[in-house]
Amino acid sequence: MKRVAITGPESTGKSNLARELALHYNTEFVAEFARQYIDNLDRAYNQEDILLIAQNQLISEEKMTQRANTYLFCDTELIVTKIWSLHKYNFCHPWILEQIEKHVYDLYLLCDVDLPWEYDKQREHPHMREFFFNWYKKELEQYDFPYRIVSGNKEKRLKNAIKITDQFFQK
Repeated sequence: MKRVAITGPESTGKSNLARELALHYNTEFVAEFARQYIDNLDRAYNQEDILLIAQNQLISEEKMTQRANTYLFCDTELIVTKIWSLHKYNFCHPWILEQIEKHVYDLYLLCDVDLPWEYDKQREHPHMREFFFNWYKKELEQYDFPYRIVSGNKEKRLKNAIKITDQFFQK
């Protein structure tokens, strides 16, 4: 089974793409744990919450690994928590940094910022999507992780992601 991480800035279609890819390949996807966690908080999230989110994201992923077949599509990964934590608190917990290097995916699909930004109460930076996209790209390159950029509106984005996935794993 190959693990594919869907990553990138907010409002770039990661959740939809993970779900649609899982449907296309008749397999499973791992939802973004942070969304559910923050929705259920009765307070503003804090720095400690980011570590809990990262830990539970990996736990959720391991559970879904048992049910997946050829691919497991993951709606987010730990570079997201690293960037989020560094940007918000100028600190990233060492556990997250360690796990990024231990928990490597077979392919990272970096979602481009070519989709229109959509409001969501958890989204914080509509004016900084290009900045964050470049940061994600830089991180993926610094870790030397295999990644491809996925662009295009809705259906085209899915078709592009399928094409990238098929080509990448047919090496």
